[in-house]
Amino acid sequence: MPSSVNVETAPYPGFPTDLQSPLVSLLCLIDGKHVVTENLFEKRFNQIPDLVKMGANIEVQNNKLIIFGKKDCLVGRNVKALDLRGGAALVLAGLAASGSGCVEDVDYIDRGYEQFEKKLSTIGAKIQRK
Repeated sequence: MPSSVNVETAPYPGFPTDLQSPLVSLLCLIDGKHVVTENLFEKRFNQIPDLVKMGANIEVQNNKLIIFGKKDCLVGRNVKALDLRGGAALVLAGLAASGSGCVEDVDYIDRGYEQFEKKLSTIGAKIQRK
């Protein structure tokens, strides 16, 4: 496993900004100091306060995240989707977290990912819609 990951979003063929949010959820769980720089869109870090609420150690510096990853750091909490990609990233973080939690306002996720929970369930996710 890498001990440090540094990623910058960029237009094709660079790292896609659409993958930045789920990557952040993953990096929270990988031991080490990671840096993610968002070069394309402002306000792509809406999910960060909720990831911190779940136990992630993340610093926001303008368009850059400093993530101090630690295995098993996430704990299920009730969180809120504020956009499509950030909401999906919170679902993924919740699946990796200990305990259970709830992602509210999943309408954002529904608009971009058809049958998201059903698809995740087919690969073993224990997820249900309220």
